[in-house]
Amino acid sequence: MKKHFVKAASLVVSILGAGTLMTGCGQKEAESITFFNYGANIDSETLQAFEKEYGITVKMDEFDDMDAMYLKLANSDVKYDVILVSDALMPKMIEEGLLQKINKENIPNIQQMDEEYLNLSIDPGNQYSVPYMFGTIGIIYDKNVVTEEVDSWDILWDEKYKDKIFMFDTYRDTIGMALKRLGYSMNSDNPKELEEAKESLLEQRKLVDPKYGVDNGTTMIAAGETALNMIWSGEGLNLQDEYPNLVYTLPKEGVNFWIDSLCIPANAANVEGAEKFINFVSDKESALRIADEIGYTTPNKEARLEQPEHVRNNPNAYMPKELMDLSEIYLPLSPETKQLYDNVWTQVKVNLS
Repeated sequence: MKKHFVKAASLVVSILGAGTLMTGCGQKEAESITFFNYGANIDSETLQAFEKEYGITVKMDEFDDMDAMYLKLANSDVKYDVILVSDALMPKMIEEGLLQKINKENIPNIQQMDEEYLNLSIDPGNQYSVPYMFGTIGIIYDKNVVTEEVDSWDILWDEKYKDKIFMFDTYRDTIGMALKRLGYSMNSDNPKELEEAKESLLEQRKLVDPKYGVDNGTTMIAAGETALNMIWSGEGLNLQDEYPNLVYTLPKEGVNFWIDSLCIPANAANVEGAEKFINFVSDKESALRIADEIGYTTPNKEARLEQPEHVRNNPNAYMPKELMDLSEIYLPLSPETKQLYDNVWTQVKVNLS
């Protein structure tokens, strides 16, 4: 696995130079597709290989927040041909008609996907989506500081590690973790359970004074500023590869399992090109390159077989069934439940410096 996300030098990634193809004495504008991607979660070699294979320019635009992506598609006339959609947003975007059904006859490489990541509740039958990557939220710890076994979310409440704990400053992840620690669903809509989760997070603040953030957690634990962090699996596994003292693990209570998928917006201008692109990046060779570059696990079962043994058989990357059964995808929250979560989060974060 590589140790960082690939960074796009430009929003337009093309090996076709000026973007036009000469035909006879005239010029013909090159065919293109627009890809709205979560960060630069793809490798440049795959993009170049696709363009060479099909003569289709890939114009990539990036977003760093799924809700912002949704708002842009829902409230503007902007057109994209392929977009990356999270599990939590998938049902909402399908219901609101923002996505179109995919002709799977044109995506034969979907057959390479592990059945465990197909036909999920977010899109039964994968009518609108093709799995792209998946991962978890777990704990990374410094084994030079934390000497006992790390197998439960409880350790994030251990007073021995006061000032050395890092929590996600994202309401769904942190409240969800607190719910799971208490034995409840990460998608709970029960006011009593959410109240318990709030009280436990307030107790944690008194016990260990955790640091809150998002991406800065990766640098903090690497620098020794923290010793126990909530972290996304890709970053956790990459840090573990790079630093011998760091270990990524999944708590026994269960974790958030997330899956991002490729979809075609309802107003896509180049559906045929979008289908070619989705099929191309779903192939074993592309999936293997992408997983190696960005550090997340691939739903492509054939690509997984080609990964190094320490990756493909790592239970903290590809979860065993017993832990998978305890883990949950985030489901959309009703407006009423979302208000409950917002109220909890406001009280947890009040006066937090």
